[in-house]
Amino acid sequence: MHRGKGMKFVGDSRVLAPSVRKKMISKDYSEYPGKTEAFWPNFLLKEWMIGAVFLVGFLCLTVAHPAPLERIADPTDTGYIPLPDWYFLFLYQLLKYSYASGPYTVVGAMIMPGLAFGGLLLAPFLDRGTERRAMKRPLATAFMLLAIASIVFLTWQSVSTHDWAQAERQGKIVAKVDIDKASAGYKVASANTCITCHGDNLSGGPGAPALIGTGLSADEVAKIAKEGKGGKMPPGIFKGTDEELKTLSEFIAGLGK
Repeated sequence: MHRGKGMKFVGDSRVLAPSVRKKMISKDYSEYPGKTEAFWPNFLLKEWMIGAVFLVGFLCLTVAHPAPLERIADPTDTGYIPLPDWYFLFLYQLLKYSYASGPYTVVGAMIMPGLAFGGLLLAPFLDRGTERRAMKRPLATAFMLLAIASIVFLTWQSVSTHDWAQAERQGKIVAKVDIDKASAGYKVASANTCITCHGDNLSGGPGAPALIGTGLSADEVAKIAKEGKGGKMPPGIFKGTDEELKTLSEFIAGLGK
C-alpha cells in the first residue's frame, strides 16, 4: 500500500482456496456414528480395562504356578548345563549344530542372528510396496513365513531334545551340608570314585543325583553301591571291603539329616 496511490492486491498460488483446505481436513468423529469414538476418555478407558483384565489374569497365573527356583549358581560346577528362557531357545538350539558351534560359534551366535534381525530391520526400506495384502507382497510374505517357521522349528527341537530329568536333578535345591572330608566315610567315597560322578561336595554332577538328603537308609545305600541303579550306575563300581561298604553307607545315609 502506498499513500495516496490506493490499494493493490497480489495473489499467491501457494495459498489454497478455502474450499480446497476444507477437503483436506479430516472429518470429525461425530460424522461416523457407531464407527469411531473419542480417544479420551472412551477409547483409552477401554484399553485400560482390557489391560487390567490381562494383568490380573497374569498375576493369578504367577500365584497358582510360581516360577521354579534352582540352587544357587556355582561357577565352579562345570557339569551344569544352563537353559535359556523360552524366547531364546531357538538360538540355543542353533548352537547345537556343527556349522554353528565349536570353531564356528561366531557364525551361530552373531553372524546368522545378525543377518536375520538385520533383514527384519531393513524390511520397511527394502520393500516399499503400498499393498497391504500378503498375496500382493510375495517376497516380504515369504521371508516372514520362513523366519517364523525357523523360529518355531528350532524352539520345538530344543524343547523335545533337552534332557529335562537331568535339568531337574542338576538344578535341585539341596540342603547345604558341611562335609567332613577327613572322615572315614568320605575317604571311602573318594577311593571308590564316588566323587567323580556325584561331585566333590556330593551335591550331584552331570547325570548323577546329589547324595545329600537322599532319605535312604544305610542298607539301601549299600545295596545301590553294590548292585548299581539304572543304566547310569552299573553294578560293581564299589571295590572295597564289607567294612568299608558299611562305613560308606552310614556316611551317605547320614548326610543332610
